[in-house]
Amino acid sequence: MFTLTFNGFSSEDFRIFQIEGLAQRMEAIQQHIQPKFKEIGEELTTYLTSKLGIEMFLHIAKHARRTKNPPNDTWLAIANNKRGYKKHPHFQVGLFDDRVFIWLAFIYELPNKQQIANRFTQNMEVIHSLPNDFVISQDHMKKEAISLAESDLTKILKQFHDVKKAEFLIGRQIKSTDPLLTDGQAFIKETKSTFDSLLPLYKFVIHH
Repeated sequence: MFTLTFNGFSSEDFRIFQIEGLAQRMEAIQQHIQPKFKEIGEELTTYLTSKLGIEMFLHIAKHARRTKNPPNDTWLAIANNKRGYKKHPHFQVGLFDDRVFIWLAFIYELPNKQQIANRFTQNMEVIHSLPNDFVISQDHMKKEAISLAESDLTKILKQFHDVKKAEFLIGRQIKSTDPLLTDGQAFIKETKSTFDSLLPLYKFVIHH
């Protein structure tokens, strides 16, 4: 077992998103959440590198483009590119004020978004084989997500293909009140399990 000082996410972590003002909220994110992201991110990056056999790199959201409005969420991202992650399929772990999200993310900045949409449309069984409790989001800025089991995958993938700003994020969301989040080891285990389920989807994209 690896040694972690990470002991989960607390109610104080989620309350950070109620702090008014960009500078004040960013300071709290940097002091309280980013050290946790660094620790669990390094563990998860090592794990994904080992599982995939390619070097993966950790990125922690800086929210550098913001000049006025404080962020409503914050995240870490893991991609096989050292300089950035937004133009690449990537794994995410992050927080809104009421939930944690664990995603495989294909966001609007992907240069080959339409080709990926086509591949998924032609091979939807790769997505349908994922666990029933997985959810899909079409916008990484919004917390709402739809159950994979109840989603119209054909329609979602068509929007992902046709609409420039449409995105495709798939994975799990965990409510801020879930006891799992207060157990660091259990949360890491759940995140690795989620990534394990998503690895075939990731490999399907990067190997085609």
